[in-house]
Amino acid sequence: MTIDPLTLLVESGGDSIPLVAIGAKDLGAWAAAQPPRVTNWLNTSSFKAEAGKAVAVPGDDGAVSLVVLGLGSGDDPWVTGNLARSLPIGNYHLQDCIGSSVDFPTWAALAWALGGYRFTRYKSDAPSECAKLAWPDKCDRAYVENAVAGATLARNLVNTPAADLLPDGLEQAARDVASRHDAHIDVIVGDDLIAKNFPMIHAVGRASAVAPRLIDLTWGDASAPKVTLVGKGVCFDSGGLDLKPSSAMALMKKDMGGAATVLGLADMIMAARLAVRLRVLIPAVENAVSGNSFRPGDVLKARNGMSVEIGNTDAEGRLVLADALTEAATEAPALLVDCATLTGAARSALGPELPAMFTDDETLAQDLIEASAATYDPLWRLPLWQPYRKMIDSKIADMNNAGESPFGGAITAALFLKEFAGTTPWVHLDLYAWNPSDRPGRPVGGEAMAQRALYGLIKKRFAKAQ
Repeated sequence: MTIDPLTLLVESGGDSIPLVAIGAKDLGAWAAAQPPRVTNWLNTSSFKAEAGKAVAVPGDDGAVSLVVLGLGSGDDPWVTGNLARSLPIGNYHLQDCIGSSVDFPTWAALAWALGGYRFTRYKSDAPSECAKLAWPDKCDRAYVENAVAGATLARNLVNTPAADLLPDGLEQAARDVASRHDAHIDVIVGDDLIAKNFPMIHAVGRASAVAPRLIDLTWGDASAPKVTLVGKGVCFDSGGLDLKPSSAMALMKKDMGGAATVLGLADMIMAARLAVRLRVLIPAVENAVSGNSFRPGDVLKARNGMSVEIGNTDAEGRLVLADALTEAATEAPALLVDCATLTGAARSALGPELPAMFTDDETLAQDLIEASAATYDPLWRLPLWQPYRKMIDSKIADMNNAGESPFGGAITAALFLKEFAGTTPWVHLDLYAWNPSDRPGRPVGGEAMAQRALYGLIKKRFAKAQ
C-alpha cells in the first residue's frame, strides 16, 4: 500500500552521512570553525540556517560528505520533515544539533518518518526508496515508533477510496487493530441495530448496499479507569437526499477521518499498554441515496429516547455519533472523547490545520491544550455557547439536527452532541483529517489531527502502564 515510514529510520551504520542541525544565531561561529571547503560551500549556497533549509556539502570525490540543516530560531519541530524526500538516497546520522529548543533527537526522527510517508497503493510507478536516518542518540524511540504507526494507520484509512473502504472495510481495519493487541471486538450490523436500539445509526446507513454497523472494541483491565473513544465512521457522504454538490463531494472518502483518528489512537494506547480500560465505538455507515434513504422532515427516535427532526440529511454525522455517545455515557467513563469530520463551519472558522475543540470541563480543556502544545499537535477551543441551543429547536420534535440558522454551525453541532454525552468528562473534536497542501512532515492527504495531543492527555492522566 505504501512505504512504511518506520523503515526510514534505521540502526546506526559506519557508512552513513553526518547531519548537523544549526540555529541561525549560531551559524556564524560554527561555520568559522569548519574546514574552508565547508564554509565556502555554505557561502556559495547563501545558506542562512533558515528553518528546514538543508545544504548537502560534497566531499573531494563529489559525493555528499555532510548535510547542514537550518533550525532558524530553533523552535520548529518539523525541520527534518522534508529530508527523507529531498536528500539524495542514502543513510544519514545526526552528528550534532546546536540551537534547538525542542527535543530534537525525538522530533528529528518523528518528522523525518512522517514526512517520508506517501500513499502509493494505486501508483504503478511509485518511488520505492527514500533517504534514511539512523535512530538518533537520546531519541524516545518507543514514542516515535508508536506515534508514526498511529498516524500511518489513520492516514492510510483516510486516503483509501470508499470503493475499497466502506463500513465492512472499516470493520476489518478495526478487527486488525484488535487482533494485534488481543482486544475484544463486537459488531452490530444491519437490522440488528434496530433490535438493539441504535436507530439513528441504522437510519443514516440503511440506504447503502453495505449495511451500517456499530463497531465496539474493548481492551485492558476492567478495573482500570475507563477511557472511551468515539469516531465518526461515515465512509462516504453523498449528503443523502440533500445531495452535496460535486465540489463538496470530492473528498468525502475522508468523512471517516474521526474513526481513523481514534483507531490510530487506540493502537497507540494499546501498544504503550497505558493503564486504562479502553473502549472504542465507531458507527460505520455510508450516507447513500436509494429508495429507503431517510428524508428531510423525518423524525427519528434516538437511542436515549429523544426525537430528532431531520432538517438536513447532510448533517448525518451528528446522528450516528449521538447513538454511540449515548451508549458510551452509560458506563460513565473517566474520559469520553469523540472525533469527527463534522462541520464546514469549523473549517471556515479555523481553516484546515486547526481542529476545533469543545468541552465544558475547564480542567479537561486546559489539560488538552497543554498536551497539544507539548506534542506540536495544534487545536483551538471554541465555546459550547448554550444560548445557541435554541437554533436547533424543533417545532415538532425535541430537537432538529441542523436548524435553520446559517450561523455558528460548529457550535450548534457540538451542542447537539452534548445532549447525548451525559455528565462524564467529555471533549468533542471537529477536525478536517486532511492536509490540502504539503508541509514538512505533513504531506498532502489524510492526516491524524489531534492524535498525539489526545495520546499525551491520556498518558498524563492515566500514567501507570499495565
